[in-house]
Amino acid sequence: MAMPPPVPPGKRKEIYKYEAPWTVYSMNWSVRPDKRFRLALGSFVEEYNNKVQIVSLDEETSDFSAKSTFDHPYPTTKIMWIPDSKGNYPDLLATSGDYLRVWRVGDAESRLECLLNNNKNSDFCAPLTSFDWNEVDPNLLGTSSIDTTCTIWGLETGQVLGRVNMVSGHVKTQLIAHDKEVYDIAFSRAGGGRDMFASVGADGSVRMFDLRHLEHSTIIYEDQQHVPLLRLAWNKQDPNYLATMALDALEVIILDVRVPCTPVARLNNHRACVNGIGWAPHSSCHICTAGDDHQALIWDIQQMPRAIEDPILAYTAGGEINQIQWSSTQPDWISICYSNCMEILRV
Repeated sequence: MAMPPPVPPGKRKEIYKYEAPWTVYSMNWSVRPDKRFRLALGSFVEEYNNKVQIVSLDEETSDFSAKSTFDHPYPTTKIMWIPDSKGNYPDLLATSGDYLRVWRVGDAESRLECLLNNNKNSDFCAPLTSFDWNEVDPNLLGTSSIDTTCTIWGLETGQVLGRVNMVSGHVKTQLIAHDKEVYDIAFSRAGGGRDMFASVGADGSVRMFDLRHLEHSTIIYEDQQHVPLLRLAWNKQDPNYLATMALDALEVIILDVRVPCTPVARLNNHRACVNGIGWAPHSSCHICTAGDDHQALIWDIQQMPRAIEDPILAYTAGGEINQIQWSSTQPDWISICYSNCMEILRV
């Protein structure tokens, strides 16, 4: 097979690909301005020993390479870098699985800073399905669990001792969020962006909470057949809108918190189940969906509440796409993963 011609100077490629030594499940972009094309990938191996790998793109050679790899117990259900776009905090990465772990990423190696465990008295743990890291206050993280609860954690990046910031965490609050397993949690940018969050779960509902008034929650949407809802994502520019998707569904539902229980749009061009949702970081009317039909679709939803019939962009990958992340610091790049591959696509 002939090698593709090198990219001439000044002409950027539209797609870069990295092949991992294992199936990639979780994946996310670094947020720091000095680490533009750096991502973290989590393996999906059906045994105890799994891996997390930090990869970055060499913009000169157009190649991705692994910067460091570390062991992780069980697959990571989600992976996120600290939402620190100014580089004020230590270079931290969090993962969820059996517990929430916070790692410090160095140039050559990464090390565990703290393991956050809310269940000190028991020999078993309730696995975490997902988590979110608050963008307004990076000392706040929220986790969702199969034990029906969400937990809000406070992180302390303490004083510098020698050359090291010590990182530790504590439970700020734990609440029973749903009647069954909770599958996802996400902070909203509404009301200052610190106190509001929503969750979805196996009971088929989307519920919204306010850390200042945890005695009650608001049900924003309930699936009529009580099909489990697996993911939710808030619009990054307009906190009235969020997207969710049900188990094995071919569509993504857009909700408006001002009009509870009635979807304002259904994005239903996928031909197999949807696995991922990502809102554009810089636009209130663009969202990307990806699924088992190998497709990543970008939609323009300005026409709502008129029906949104077709996506404006479609990309066909080499396999079932199980994850999509839209880079918050470089909004013209989206990453997807399928099988053992991660690709970044210029949009």
